[in-house]
Amino acid sequence: MEIVKIPRMEKKEYDSLIEEGYVCRIAFQGEKYPYIAPFLYVFDGKFLYFLSTKYGKKIEYFRKSPYVAVEIEKYTRDLSCYTFVSMQGYLEEVTDSIDKKLIRKEFVTLVKDKKLSNNILAALGHSPQDPPSAIAKEERSLVWKLTGVKDLVALKSI
Repeated sequence: MEIVKIPRMEKKEYDSLIEEGYVCRIAFQGEKYPYIAPFLYVFDGKFLYFLSTKYGKKIEYFRKSPYVAVEIEKYTRDLSCYTFVSMQGYLEEVTDSIDKKLIRKEFVTLVKDKKLSNNILAALGHSPQDPPSAIAKEERSLVWKLTGVKDLVALKSI
């Protein structure tokens, strides 16, 4: 019996998957085991950007090593169709105040355009009672950028 391999996606396919999505998982190098956490992201066509609360294990692991794996997936309820992309690279903290403000505005647009619940604001360091515009006005979270992607695996259902 021959093993069937999952087909690879072309660049335009995985770029589309990344552009359509807004939730990913980031795996950090933990103490003994990897530490995986979900994140909202925005994509500018070249880089993925994330907002991270300023507390928690992810901050400790990011400070020790910025090398991560990021995974984005899309699938149907019965898993008859699925796509995913996994990228290995490293996170850089965005420190330029203008860049941070522009990226934060992209997250405000994401929350509004996707009609996300204000409950998601708690994952970004804000109260669900805050308006989404608070994301751009206050720096309650760090801004990270995925760079240096060395390995990318993008697969899809047959």
